[in-house]
Amino acid sequence: MGSDCLFCRIVAGEIPATVVRETETTLAFRDIDPKAPVHVLVIPKEHYADVATLAQGDPALAADVLATSAAVAEDEGLLGDGFRLMFNTGGYGGQEVFHVHAHLLGGAPLGPMLARNLA
Repeated sequence: MGSDCLFCRIVAGEIPATVVRETETTLAFRDIDPKAPVHVLVIPKEHYADVATLAQGDPALAADVLATSAAVAEDEGLLGDGFRLMFNTGGYGGQEVFHVHAHLLGGAPLGPMLARNLA
């Protein structure tokens, strides 16, 4: 991916991030605008635009993202009370950075999935 991808630049070390876990294929770092006491982004180091593209293009890498997410949840002490793992995909899904990333949220009750009823 070109130099315009924020998360590719973080992977390359061009932009600093508070890394909490790194594997050969994934990187997990704290969100700069946390929505919960624990808010970690988990990304594949390889660029994929969204979770659907990742799952279709490299299912093993998608599994790595999930495994890293579970390890971070354990490291952060979230397994007992629970956590939310969320992928935003596309405009309607609220995706802002088009490099697939999982939001790992926890550390407090998170409330409803959506802020308002869309029906």
